[in-house]
Amino acid sequence: MITNPTKQRTLRGHKATRPNPRAANTTDHQAALAWRLTPRDRWIIRMLHEHRVLTSHQITALAFPSFRSGRMRLRELYLWSVVDRFQPFISVGTAPMHYVLAPAGASVLAAEDGLDVKDLGYRHDRAFGVAHSLRLAHTVGVAEWFTALVDRARHSDPDERTALAAWWSEARCGRHFGDLIKPDAYGRWSTAGGQIEFFLEYDFGTEALSKLAGKLAGYAALAEATGITTPLLVWLPTSRREAAARRLLHRAWRELDDPQSVPVATAAAELLNPQIAHPSPADEIWLPLDAVGGTSYRRMLHRLLDAWPYVPPPNSAPGTDSAARTDSPAPTPMPPPATSRGHTSSGGETS
Repeated sequence: MITNPTKQRTLRGHKATRPNPRAANTTDHQAALAWRLTPRDRWIIRMLHEHRVLTSHQITALAFPSFRSGRMRLRELYLWSVVDRFQPFISVGTAPMHYVLAPAGASVLAAEDGLDVKDLGYRHDRAFGVAHSLRLAHTVGVAEWFTALVDRARHSDPDERTALAAWWSEARCGRHFGDLIKPDAYGRWSTAGGQIEFFLEYDFGTEALSKLAGKLAGYAALAEATGITTPLLVWLPTSRREAAARRLLHRAWRELDDPQSVPVATAAAELLNPQIAHPSPADEIWLPLDAVGGTSYRRMLHRLLDAWPYVPPPNSAPGTDSAARTDSPAPTPMPPPATSRGHTSSGGETS
């Protein structure tokens, strides 16, 4: 899907599902969930709360050894009212099942965090409202982008020590940086060859490129306010749109008071090779907007900092951790199998 994402205009409501007997969210049911839910189930609950919606394929790639095992477990979680699901209607083919957090899952999450469900900010109607959101395809596309990174990490050589160490949702980014900028996501990608943290702007081809370029001023203001230089990755659907975006981005970048405070790199989805086993944004497809020394060529994700030697790597010195300087809440959620523990929204282990 990352090489051919579903467009918003192809989604036409959602298909009705056959009724299934589901458990009511009672006190007795909550007691039963205490011994039914595994650490992986609880991780899925946190992921759905963090990212609003994930497809069956994404959850399987993130946390299960096979699609069949993931589908069976997700059906159980659905029958236990831990998750809800819907299936968008598309004109060609069949869309995967989309999962959101259900009331029983929200109760479990709130209890773990010592909160009331209302303090968690959860409402069932709002959770399910994403099924009709005009940003559904964009939200799923961002999740697919990060899922591809996790899938690459799970299937890489252990000696490469590859991991997605952080993945913040748009909502979490908005809570921390929304007064200046609201990126589509924040992430941290780590390998034995290097580590990079970044903001992501995920372009679906529907936003005016001038508006995209105008966001650089907000990222420059954020860098000035925090004293942290964080690269900005701009993901576009085609090479043609990437070329047009680069012209506008470069013009806006040069007009910044301190252009080096906002290192920018672009890539296009069509540059991914669908013939390889696990194509992902970690591949050699990133082109820095302005590399030091004037040498600009496509690089792998973890090698982008080579183009910007003035940007310190994450955690290069005590007290320079970006999440720590933004008063981050407790680490959420835990990562799937085969990823390393991180300090942000993708830290921990699961069975």
